[in-house]
Amino acid sequence: MAAPRSRRSEGLDQPLDRTRSLRPSVDSERFGRLSETAARGIGSWAFILWMTIAIVIWIALNVAIADGAPDPFPFIFLTLLLSLQASYAAPLILLAQNRQADRDRVQFAEDRARTERLLADSDYIARELAALRMAIGDVATRDYVRGELREWANDLRDHLDDQDSTRAKGGRKRNGKTPEAGSSDAQ
Repeated sequence: MAAPRSRRSEGLDQPLDRTRSLRPSVDSERFGRLSETAARGIGSWAFILWMTIAIVIWIALNVAIADGAPDPFPFIFLTLLLSLQASYAAPLILLAQNRQADRDRVQFAEDRARTERLLADSDYIARELAALRMAIGDVATRDYVRGELREWANDLRDHLDDQDSTRAKGGRKRNGKTPEAGSSDAQ
């Protein structure tokens, strides 16, 4: 027959826990979820409505049964029950608030880290844009090239017009020579 399994589920590679404690071990995560559920229930309008209905019924029954009522007029037992409920509700609500504050703190840290990353990214992009603007300042733009080409075309037209006007003044060209050059050859 197989030996009964021990309550511990750790493997052989884990040392045994030799410390014994009189305190019960409590799973704080499970207890925290329980406290949040209770606080969420206690803090609802449905709870207030049902609690009001229960108190009204309790008082009506005890007033209707005047003799031999389980809780006569000062309603001591009802006061005890409400005090007991309040003594448990307050710590549960505080535990739920502490867990929410812890979650908010973690969320705030994550938001801060995300914001810092976004700021660093936007600073990087701004520096890159500034570098691109500086680099583009040295690059010829389309309008600049067009303007330069217009100036060169105008300069070329002016130069051609000047040559045409000098030819028209000098007039008679023969064999590509001016008349003065031809007369010096004759002498």
